[in-house]
Amino acid sequence: MQTIDWVDGAVEIIDQTVLPKEVRILRLHTVPALVTAIQSLAVRGAPALGVAGAFGVALAAQVHADDPAALAAAVERLEHARPTAVNLARGVRRVAALLPQGPAAVLAEACRVRDEEIAASEAMARRGADLMIELCGKRSRLLTHCNTGALAAVVLGTALGVVRELHHRGVLAGVIASETRPLLQGARLTAWELGRWGIEHRVAVDSAGPFLMARGEVDGVILGADRICANGDVINKIGTYSHALGARRAGLPFVVVAPESTVDLNTPSGDVVPIEDRGSAEVTPWSEAVNPAFDVTPRDLVTAIVTDRRVIRLDQGERP
Repeated sequence: MQTIDWVDGAVEIIDQTVLPKEVRILRLHTVPALVTAIQSLAVRGAPALGVAGAFGVALAAQVHADDPAALAAAVERLEHARPTAVNLARGVRRVAALLPQGPAAVLAEACRVRDEEIAASEAMARRGADLMIELCGKRSRLLTHCNTGALAAVVLGTALGVVRELHHRGVLAGVIASETRPLLQGARLTAWELGRWGIEHRVAVDSAGPFLMARGEVDGVILGADRICANGDVINKIGTYSHALGARRAGLPFVVVAPESTVDLNTPSGDVVPIEDRGSAEVTPWSEAVNPAFDVTPRDLVTAIVTDRRVIRLDQGERP
């Protein structure tokens, strides 16, 4: 299955809000419908959001071909649908640059964005598996956070793609997936994908991760990113920073896997990244809550960043 694709003039996505109980395909014919899907997390994950933004511009070009003002407004709405992950805005801008050439050129470029993300997942899986064997040995137990599988990246995934490759090589001893509050994307989505792949796994509450590392149940931490800053700071789902601190205390490798499209050299550090707050309703109906969707993990807590093109060893002083 592909998380997102262009099918007969519409964007088709797997609705991640109803997993794992139901596999539902949504057909989206308009930009407002796609923006709603992005903001409700029916489609999410940095690479998948980049593809969604690209296909959204193709939708806009198709619907508003004769209305430049409406077309510009639709592109603007797409670009800012979610503020933290860099891939969404980058996908929108890349494809929007071809709007003067007409809808056919826009759609062709959007499809290239999709195909590049698919190829990137395959490259990251191979390169990341090689690194994890080097860092953790040939029978590793890994902890991962949030969801970084095919649901986040069209097919295969980023960090979870590496996990699957390790499984195929016969060197994976098991996975702990943190549940990932508040929407349980680890417990709902990662566990579902690991189960479909036949990978032995357990779900742990988020706060248990550092303790499990401390008592020797984990050999390494591997997860994704929504933005990687020029200095190596990593923006990822809330809870990532806690796992990084736990890994540092336990002396474990902490590896981030993300495509080059997630590396943002225009953002100097995590201090300047807008962090989306998703409001109290996703946490509790009984009181006000602070609900940041992401956090910032400083570069000095990250062992390495794996992209589809390279391995960046932050622990050896390298920079993105």
